[in-house]
Amino acid sequence: MNCPHTAAAPADRGAGTVVIDPMVQDLDGETARLRDAGVLARIDLLGVPAWTVTRHAEARQLLLDPRLVKDIDAWGLWQSGVVTRAWPLIGMIDAGRSMFTVDGAEHRRLRTKTSQALTPRRLEAIRPEIEKFTQELLDALDAAQGDDGVVDLKAVFAQPLPMRVVGMLMGVDESQHAMLTRQYKAFFSMLTPQDERLALLAELDVFYTDLVREKTARPTDDLTSALILAEEGGEPLTEEEVVGNLKAMVAAGHETTIGLVLNAVRALLSHPDQLRKVLAGEVGWDAVIEETLRWDTPTTHLLMRFATEDITVGDEVIGKGEGLVVSYRAIGRDIEQHGADADAFDITRPTRNRHMTFGHGPHICPGAALSRVEAGIALPALFTRFPGLRLAVPDEEITRLPVMTQNDMTAFPVLLG
Repeated sequence: MNCPHTAAAPADRGAGTVVIDPMVQDLDGETARLRDAGVLARIDLLGVPAWTVTRHAEARQLLLDPRLVKDIDAWGLWQSGVVTRAWPLIGMIDAGRSMFTVDGAEHRRLRTKTSQALTPRRLEAIRPEIEKFTQELLDALDAAQGDDGVVDLKAVFAQPLPMRVVGMLMGVDESQHAMLTRQYKAFFSMLTPQDERLALLAELDVFYTDLVREKTARPTDDLTSALILAEEGGEPLTEEEVVGNLKAMVAAGHETTIGLVLNAVRALLSHPDQLRKVLAGEVGWDAVIEETLRWDTPTTHLLMRFATEDITVGDEVIGKGEGLVVSYRAIGRDIEQHGADADAFDITRPTRNRHMTFGHGPHICPGAALSRVEAGIALPALFTRFPGLRLAVPDEEITRLPVMTQNDMTAFPVLLG
């Protein structure tokens, strides 16, 4: 892995700084260290210093604070040249102009059509398609069992389902789904050299630019065409803005759901008493989804917002020009919000719905409802088809992908039973 350009050598780390492990070897331990470090904790991101918020109440306030912006030009380390394009995480912060990188009126302008395309009515209209995709992938899962009965639930089911759904919404041909999955996987992986990561970004720009130009010439009933076509009297999005929105939305639209589905299955298989309650109809699948979102968040750390002036949080101050990361996994296990047993998975927890895994405020994830719908179809269908589903290896042998932002697994080997 290429080294980042930064002045923050290990000797410069302040006392209590939590180093975020790029290999994600001990996520539970890291989550506990962040929580123990305080409401506002100093962290080290591949040599770059930043703050993170670890508590629910303070995160809600900060996510609504207009003094924290997405504009990378407000970041002191970027302005000074300490952080450059050589830093491996830069593509997650400076990924081009989109609704994910601007604030205020410009953010509302770039976000409006996406929100309109993902209304509850629209999601109900595509439910039959999601159900159809799910059944096809369950058939594929059955057929993919090896001689030992083992099959990778991630590769055959949890990964292709959200890519097929988001591809359908965006008008991306199914023949391109495998390519996009590989591209995004390599982009997020900390094992990918930075020069290759930047090349991947450039390739994605070309792919989405070609798609936008094709839809401009021949619009169809999909979100890409909707983003291109201006409302009457409204200002159309530029080609760069449409490409930026698509690039980020496809990433967020499938990565989050992969983590949600796999983390829910893993939690249920490791808590058979709770699985029995769900299969008996004593507790609904919505409770499983919300408790999974709280307890084992699909997004571990969201990069990054920048202070346009000093912001006081308790006894700490986020200085003007400093960066703030939102550590959703630590926030989801906030004892003050969820009780002394916040580290436990409990689908009957009264506060399971009171999490912020999809964000809060203007930048709340526009695909949150879509991810819930997909999981709400996929999980009961999976366990209805394969009620004897179980892990093919001990739980501790399942490894996490070396990705600092997404909570994902390398593979998820199961026996269908």
